[in-house]
Amino acid sequence: MRVAFLGLGIMGREMAANLVKAGHEVAVWNRTPGRVIEGARSAATPAAAASGVEVVWMCVADTKAVEEVLFGAQGIESSLAEGMTIVDSSTISPSATRQFAERVGKRGVHYVDAPMTGSKAGAQAGTLTFMIGGDEGTIESLNPLFTAMGKQFFRMGETSKGQATKLAMNLQIALIYEGFAEALTLATKLGVDTAAMLPLIQASMVRSGVVDYKAPFVMKRDFSPNFPLRLMHKDIRLALDAAREARVKLPALETVEEIYEVAAEDGKGDLDYAATLTLLEKWAGVEVKGASA
Repeated sequence: MRVAFLGLGIMGREMAANLVKAGHEVAVWNRTPGRVIEGARSAATPAAAASGVEVVWMCVADTKAVEEVLFGAQGIESSLAEGMTIVDSSTISPSATRQFAERVGKRGVHYVDAPMTGSKAGAQAGTLTFMIGGDEGTIESLNPLFTAMGKQFFRMGETSKGQATKLAMNLQIALIYEGFAEALTLATKLGVDTAAMLPLIQASMVRSGVVDYKAPFVMKRDFSPNFPLRLMHKDIRLALDAAREARVKLPALETVEEIYEVAAEDGKGDLDYAATLTLLEKWAGVEVKGASA
């Protein structure tokens, strides 16, 4: 298929590369020039990338970035043609997603929201899990692209329901990890060997995929960004915004958002979100030690 892939960040770069490997004709654009994908055509603007393609796939930072890519001065709106499909794998506002879909729909363009999970390693391996909102027939037509980048695909309902699901998923990730980080900090303060504690966590009902994935990085004190703190903070704010729109109270997430706010002010925004641990350590006056420490 002829695809324009817009956004070559931590996830997007690997996703676009996997589309090329699968034999698709790919044009790429990135806001910061200089990022290229071997075998793909590089374009100077989103509009240029989208010219003549069947599918435009976006993976950019936030709602504002998606709006700019779609409708900005150099956006893809001028390149849209009836029958094209736009897929958004960014994590953005569900209500904005509905507005964007309605606007391009007037041009006969299909809109699918398909945020994903699986982190950098999943993007590299082509094993991402997508949560998808949109017309079922349109989604089925995208199967060759989804299978090039992922291994599991869940249609959550109409357009915007993929985004709504992603916010609910990241809410859980943020809370589960924060519980783990707080437990490690308290255990360390009380003199517990946290490396010895990990097998107990994994053998008990406390075990979770979040802890399984993050624990090795934490114990090595590797906070390089698989999922940058600033992006998780953005997703937490999106979840809180959606909750206010729906008149839902999320008191635990509100508290965690305050921790992210302070961590961002402390210069942790470009580290992995696991770096919230370092803020807890700072407040407690301890440092969690790994097995080799």
